[in-house]
Amino acid sequence: MIRKLILAAAENSIQHCKRNIHKTPRVLSDHLFVHRDSPENNSNTKFEFTPENLKRAETIISNYPKGHEAAACLPLLDLAQRQNDNWLPISAMNYVAKLLGMANMRVYEVATFYTMYNRQPVGKYHVQICTTTPCMLGGVGSDVIMETIQKKLKIKPGETTPDNMFTLSEVECLGACVNAPMIQVNDDYYEDLTVEDTNKVFDDLIAGRKPKPGPMSGQNHRFSCEPKGGLTSLTSPPTGPGFGVRSDL
Repeated sequence: MIRKLILAAAENSIQHCKRNIHKTPRVLSDHLFVHRDSPENNSNTKFEFTPENLKRAETIISNYPKGHEAAACLPLLDLAQRQNDNWLPISAMNYVAKLLGMANMRVYEVATFYTMYNRQPVGKYHVQICTTTPCMLGGVGSDVIMETIQKKLKIKPGETTPDNMFTLSEVECLGACVNAPMIQVNDDYYEDLTVEDTNKVFDDLIAGRKPKPGPMSGQNHRFSCEPKGGLTSLTSPPTGPGFGVRSDL
């Protein structure tokens, strides 16, 4: 009897000590580094730059010395992804490899290393939410924002809405720690989020409007990442050249 009570107490203690740690489905799979042919993503899928993007590609390549065209691999993959509804099929990687005179495998190595390249189709709006420590602790916390998004879109991380409008991804730091919590929607950052801010962002996107990116109401719509209480340094005009220098120098 005593042994059962001890085991029950230990189990209860373990349950209370557990933390709810988010684990992105993509991170727990081979999605990031393995390609498997599908009807919409295989080597026979046709891809080539539009005439306008081909000119852009040629301009990008011209920035690098002759013989070092491979240095243009990252921006050309990004250009290909933007042309292809924000995802990068293997045929686009092969096209970029041929354009730069690279082995296909070298391009695959780049595309699988950087998570900015989406190697599977995503929705019109790719929503990335940071759940690392600063965003977890800042403001209302990323857990609250994650819950709000899931409730609003009725999807979980790694999923796309049935109308292909939104894809939700849980990601590592997006470099806006001072403005936590935050999300990235395609190229735009929405920072200092509250539940109300988050719902408004998605209400606007669903209605076909583009919400204004940047800091939101969590820090009173500050301009950038300045402290909420105002500046504590650099509060006076700069002294200019020669300040503090000996007069005989």
